[in-house]
Amino acid sequence: MSARLPVGVIGVGALGSHHARHLAALPGVELVGVYDIVPSRATEVAAKANTTPFRELDRLLARVKAVTVAVPTPVHADVGVRALEAGVAVLMEKPLASSLDDADRLVEAAQRHNVILQVGHVERFNRAIRAAMPYLDEPRYMESMRLAPFQPRGTDVAVILDLMIHDLDLVLHLVGGVPATDVRASGVAVLSPYPDMANARVEFGNGAVANVTASRMARDRIRKLRIFETSGYFSLDLATGTGEFMRLRPGWRPSPGLKLEDIVERVVLDAPEADALRLELESFVSGVRGERRTGVSGEEGRSALALALQVAEAVSRSPVTIAPPP
Repeated sequence: MSARLPVGVIGVGALGSHHARHLAALPGVELVGVYDIVPSRATEVAAKANTTPFRELDRLLARVKAVTVAVPTPVHADVGVRALEAGVAVLMEKPLASSLDDADRLVEAAQRHNVILQVGHVERFNRAIRAAMPYLDEPRYMESMRLAPFQPRGTDVAVILDLMIHDLDLVLHLVGGVPATDVRASGVAVLSPYPDMANARVEFGNGAVANVTASRMARDRIRKLRIFETSGYFSLDLATGTGEFMRLRPGWRPSPGLKLEDIVERVVLDAPEADALRLELESFVSGVRGERRTGVSGEEGRSALALALQVAEAVSRSPVTIAPPP
């Protein structure tokens, strides 16, 4: 049996603590330790995960072959490059960085040192997405809605980089990475210095269109995605991991008296139930071991960031956008 893979977690706030919890339980993994700029937080999380709190980041990097990084977005590049230059594989929480220059620093460091850089776009592992993938065939129109109650965490960036980027990554994945050719957007800043709600209409080079809405001012959490293609229509609830595919019946012809069930077949979408974050971490570990890579690459993370920044720029230009009061 191969030796356990030594891993660490950098940044153990709300999300990083979940990384530590899952990694501590993964077979074939040794959670060597955790690091946080707040030592007491590292100590608390380390105790729960039965591992070691590190006071110095370089000491942790010297002991591991891979880390997950869940620090504030503005310091993603500095922390990630430091790890990559130490020859340590990195799973960087989304967004990859706060600017394309920083994203390029990360991607180039990973290439230069020949180590894996994966990005935490966890919705790729959502049960509903996994169930829909076998039926997807050239989506032409996609409509997503992601609403969440306000939380101070994440407000160091606009809602576009905080929440919408999940769906921008998904639609890029669904269209096969085809670049956007036109982006129109508007937004409103109410509770933070940055847009807390935004809507974007994105056209892609293959003719596909996505209408994407995100808000962190809602009372309830809603994460829904609808996908239209020539063979039918998908309705996915990403919050519950459920969905259905209304598939056109082959050979149907318009005729009087037809009912919907005569035209379409309802396929209930199902995939094995599993924690999406755990699946993401398993994919990262598998990639570091040189096995099958299923995670979001650094290059894909950069593409999602580039599109998100295009949306943010369109929001800033839109006459409909409302800025916060002075």
